[in-house]
Amino acid sequence: MTELCLIPYLYPMKVDEALIDRLATLARLHFSDEEKATFKDDFSTILSFVDKLKELEVQDLEPLIHISERVNVLRADEVKTEITHEEALLNAPQADSDYFKVPKVLKK
Repeated sequence: MTELCLIPYLYPMKVDEALIDRLATLARLHFSDEEKATFKDDFSTILSFVDKLKELEVQDLEPLIHISERVNVLRADEVKTEITHEEALLNAPQADSDYFKVPKVLKK
């Protein structure tokens, strides 16, 4: 079975049926032959876009850490009531006075 290339930017990646099968196995997916052909075309297109990016001259550029100079722009924390307890419990499948009833998920 063909292994995925660990450093894809150093070696050209060949998209073939073996690669599609390997990716499907890793993702626990099952594809028909028609779907495999579609994914093969799609992956080839994506890789051609990545190959196009390799043509850019980036040696003199600083790495981009943030999109803008702004850091931690947060809104003010304001307490406000969007809905009441009663309104929240109206759509609950099961409720008990002031609480939602949910199935037990932890065993003692």
